Amino acid sequence: MKHTIVQIYEIQTPEEARSMVEAGVDHIGGVLTSETDRQDPQIRRAVDFVRRTPAKSSLIPLFSTPESVFRVIDEYRPDMIHFCEALADSKGIFEICEELVRLQEGVRSRFPEVRIIRSIPICPPGLGDRVDSPGLARMFESVSDYFLTDTLILSGAEPVREQQPVNGFVGITGRICDWDLAAELVRISPLPVILAGGISPDNVAEAVLKIQPFGVDSCTATNQVDADGRPIRFRKDIQKVRRLVSETRRADRILAERSSLSLN
Repeated sequence: MKHTIVQIYEIQTPEEARSMVEAGVDHIGGVLTSETDRQDPQIRRAVDFVRRTPAKSSLIPLFSTPESVFRVIDEYRPDMIHFCEALADSKGIFEICEELVRLQEGVRSRFPEVRIIRSIPICPPGLGDRVDSPGLARMFESVSDYFLTDTLILSGAEPVREQQPVNGFVGITGRICDWDLAAELVRISPLPVILAGGISPDNVAEAVLKIQPFGVDSCTATNQVDADGRPIRFRKDIQKVRRLVSETRRADRILAERSSLSLN
């Protein structure tokens, strides 16, 4: 039976990592929020804990200076390093891609055992033609092991006028990307594709059934919320995570049943 990978980010302590493993999460990710604060003992212990389990660890550095990235990989030794630069400006024009391709080439050369995840931006529904997501994927195909589709909010795009939550990076918008475009990338990509962007316990089964990605990724929609219902960064809601895993497995069972019926 197909096992859709469940990936959860903003896991910053070994205690949180343990709760993710117990919930059945496959990829457990931490975030290094700045180049100056890249040494985080808690995240290092979380990575060390995951190393002793069947799960895989991932790190997102919110910086792309090559030597700093290399030091992070050398110091933390994660299973995966995840790059999520926005890759496009407010008009949908490619930016800094050649530099980032060279960065990933450097990672692959120095740390061949570390898998590389590259986020590919996809706009919200109705705005897909603003960014050539398949073209971006082709640029990074030879220096990546996984693609992750995530929602890119473009400045001035109706009905949304905000910038990315983290300037220069794609992700943690809490908004779904265009699933038709994500499904097309899954179809044409030679690399496994993980679906992100507004993935929640309420929509993950539908997403798996429609897109059939290699994996699903959730951050914002599995965080705790404040009194006004706004997600709190770096505060996971373990009940939401468990529901997300359960709904993903339910979708896997449905796909297995469909496959069995088609063979009979």
